[in-house]
Amino acid sequence: MAHSIASAATSELLIKKSRFIGCVQPVPDRASAQAMVASLKKQHPAAAHVCWALMAGGHSAAVDDGEPSGTAGKPMLEVLRHQDLDGVLATVVRYYGGIQLGAGGLVRAYTDCVAQALKGAAKTPIVKVRTLQCAVPYAMEGLLRRVLEAAGGALLGVEHGAAVAMTFSMDVAAADALVAHLNEVGQGRIVWLDFNGS
Repeated sequence: MAHSIASAATSELLIKKSRFIGCVQPVPDRASAQAMVASLKKQHPAAAHVCWALMAGGHSAAVDDGEPSGTAGKPMLEVLRHQDLDGVLATVVRYYGGIQLGAGGLVRAYTDCVAQALKGAAKTPIVKVRTLQCAVPYAMEGLLRRVLEAAGGALLGVEHGAAVAMTFSMDVAAADALVAHLNEVGQGRIVWLDFNGS
């Protein structure tokens, strides 16, 4: 199961006089990640490199920002992949200390910086939900609420009109079983208005 992180976490390493400032943060998409990286570059104008890696929505990106190819962004991305993360941007700002680290040293430095930041990040499981909407007679509202709560669903909205329109979300894996159960206990009195597989 894929995870994301609840909030940003940072790390800092000093290796042969080079300063590496790492940050991992939740991000919804590539455009947001690029905006965050641009902001980071403005915050650190004297930095030699601002390298980053992104896993979001099944898409990935790795940017070395002037470091030798494959020594920064890709190793950072592999840390995110190894921990099965999605919706996460990893950035490392490097202030060059005058001593070259070599390709292996750079890979270790960028990998360690991201790994250290992730140690301080609270991971949260990514649960895919399905939004459902139905109409029930007033007499069944309480029953539907109890069944929904017992199944771990989240009630998103209720509208009272000729019938009670209820909108709720449910873990995708359990949604079909819940619909079948509700159809059984509702004895044909539940009218499904919308199925959204998001």
